[in-house]
Formats: sequence, C-alpha cells, structure tokens
Amino acid sequence: MVLFYHADLISLPQGFLGVDIFFVISGYLITGMVAKDFSQGRFSFAGFYFRRAKRLLPAAYPP
Repeated sequence: MVLFYHADLISLPQGFLGVDIFFVISGYLITGMVAKDFSQGRFSFAGFYFRRAKRLLPAAYPP
C-alpha cells in the first residue's frame, strides 16, 4: 500500500494506513519477545539491542 501510494499508481485516500499497520504488528511482535524474556528472568536492554543490531545491520551493508 505504501509503495502504491508514493508511486501514485493508484489513488489511496488512506495511504498511511500501511505504515500504521506495520508499526502495530512490529510492536506486537517485539512486545511479545520482551515479555517472554522478562517472564523467564533473562531480559536485558543490552541483549535486546544486540539481537536487534545482529538482525538489522547486515541489511545495511551492500554485499
């Protein structure tokens, strides 16, 4: 939806709805991971951010 909105391929009056849905779903998933770690007594901010960086940073560097 977001790509179609910005490319002006079709008229979407609710073009930002796709971004909102993405944030809701990602917030739900991340909250679930944090809650699971917290309930098991192994949550740490450093570990949380390390796992996020390990997952996201490889995509930031070209092959």
